[in-house]
Amino acid sequence: MAWVELGRLGAPFGIKGWIHVESYTDPPAGLLEYREWALRLANGERLTRRVEQGRPQGAALVAQLEGVADREAAAKFTGAVIEVERAALPDPGEREYYRADLVGCRVSNLEGADLGTVSHFIDAPRGAVMVTRTPGGREHWVLAGPAHLRRVDLAARAIVVDWPAELE
Repeated sequence: MAWVELGRLGAPFGIKGWIHVESYTDPPAGLLEYREWALRLANGERLTRRVEQGRPQGAALVAQLEGVADREAAAKFTGAVIEVERAALPDPGEREYYRADLVGCRVSNLEGADLGTVSHFIDAPRGAVMVTRTPGGREHWVLAGPAHLRRVDLAARAIVVDWPAELE
């Protein structure tokens, strides 16, 4: 079963079991459309919790999970990764991709230089950054927007980017 990471739980919010939520969905409140979350705890354990309530709170979200009634219970979930089954996600639109589908793809630039394999993504102020690693351990940080992603072939597990091999 393939899992896709859609967010992370933060610190407790208030005293009635609510918890801060960092959403990786666009828009962020889209995470609340999934009424059941698989939570991967720091020790690797995965458990499922139903979302009783949730709402935007400032630039992030807060939620109350089933069976979590106070601040102490909410604190036990701090740092848990929110995941859903890949099959539960809607198909992406044209020229849209789930990050999880791109991890492991081989990346080269327009000149044919090998930039390595997609390791993970980082959210930066100017947008998502795709981090690639070569077999030698070198990293390239590539902006992952439409201006830089020129060709994505999921069947071949290959991505072509408009990005220099060497940045000075």
